Amino acid sequence: MAEQMRHAERYGLENTPPEFSFKNVMTRIHKVIADIAPNDSVERYTELGVEVLKGYAKFIDPWTVEIALNDGVTQTLTARSIVIATGARPFVPDLPGLEETGYVTSDTIWNKFTELEEAPKKLVVLGGGPIGSELAQAFARLGSDVTQIERGARLMKKEDVEVSEFAQKVLVESGVNVLTSHQAIRCEARDGKKFIIVESQDDSTVKQDRQNKQEIAIEYDELLCAVGRSARLEGYGLEDLGIETERTIETDDYLETLYPNIYAAGDVVGPYQFTHVASHQAWYAAVNGLFGHLKKFKVDYRVIPWTTFIDPEVARVGLNEQEAIEKGIDFEITRYDFKGLDRAVTESANHGFIKVITPKGKDKILGVTIVAEHAGDLMPEFILAMKHGLGLNKILGTIHMYPTWAEANKYAAGEWKRNHAPETLLNWLEKYHTWRRG
Repeated sequence: MAEQMRHAERYGLENTPPEFSFKNVMTRIHKVIADIAPNDSVERYTELGVEVLKGYAKFIDPWTVEIALNDGVTQTLTARSIVIATGARPFVPDLPGLEETGYVTSDTIWNKFTELEEAPKKLVVLGGGPIGSELAQAFARLGSDVTQIERGARLMKKEDVEVSEFAQKVLVESGVNVLTSHQAIRCEARDGKKFIIVESQDDSTVKQDRQNKQEIAIEYDELLCAVGRSARLEGYGLEDLGIETERTIETDDYLETLYPNIYAAGDVVGPYQFTHVASHQAWYAAVNGLFGHLKKFKVDYRVIPWTTFIDPEVARVGLNEQEAIEKGIDFEITRYDFKGLDRAVTESANHGFIKVITPKGKDKILGVTIVAEHAGDLMPEFILAMKHGLGLNKILGTIHMYPTWAEANKYAAGEWKRNHAPETLLNWLEKYHTWRRG
């Protein structure tokens, strides 16, 4: 909203510098969190018939868990099936001086900033992935002087190069100072000020001796660590049972660990750290735990979508171009630009594109990337099509309401059809109608 006010001329209005209390913005965030919280509350699960115990659990043996309850009492439970769903925490790099100068993560930032009347004047975001990019843009739009540091050559490296470039462009337009190919070396406190020291990792210096690299000192008031998340593996007695862990808990296709009655689901097992994937895995872990002795189900990872909530959004499902190349797939790309979508034009948001990966000459959808406002909301049609083996021809033959954002999906399918028009048949039809006209 603050960004729209600054650029109100896009809608025929007068540009207006947004006036707001950062504290009120944070208060609203906490209210939203509180409104959503009942969905995952103890009360909800209790009403559903689930016994909820709050405390710290540890395996005694493969069928027994000892729980140190929050009220100080210890309780032991036995079960035929046990699911480990301990999640993940933000990863904090071993950076000299970081603990002394202080930092926040995507977990702690909301409480740390609650009482601030203004956004931190100088914010450093360490990490160029989805979380770092989302928060860098958000705080820049709320008034922070943001510097984002990524040691890799580009932001959001799992996406195609053009998507990374698009993301960096919109972040810079939002006021973020993006430093790619920069390695954080240490944090320092000088004369009451805090600095992060970085050095360039670009091709011209990466092969040089470290002593020849130029260090850059960046002052900050707050530093946000957003360099990934690490699975919560310690304190549960996994090592005592011999359950293998290497960054995550190792499981088979049924989410079973070393012990067929102990399952793992969510961020603690991966391979995708998304809430919707954790929910997806939870179904398999629960059903296999209850009925695995009769029939087991392999987890289906064929169609996994995700969205990075920068503005405009970046949504993806299946393969992108760089992954298709890596896998040696004979593929083709169909592209549709939103500059031609009437709804996007009416909302002054006709930037971005849809990029569909298909096998050469076939309409089977191997993957889709959407860069646009509402990209995450546009993606489910493609997800449904991929899940049930429907090709672009089926999407093209489906009526889409006008004027809506979803029409873009049909137009992307239309681009594929146009590129695969039956030229021989069309030539004969042209001759036929020429003959009929006399």
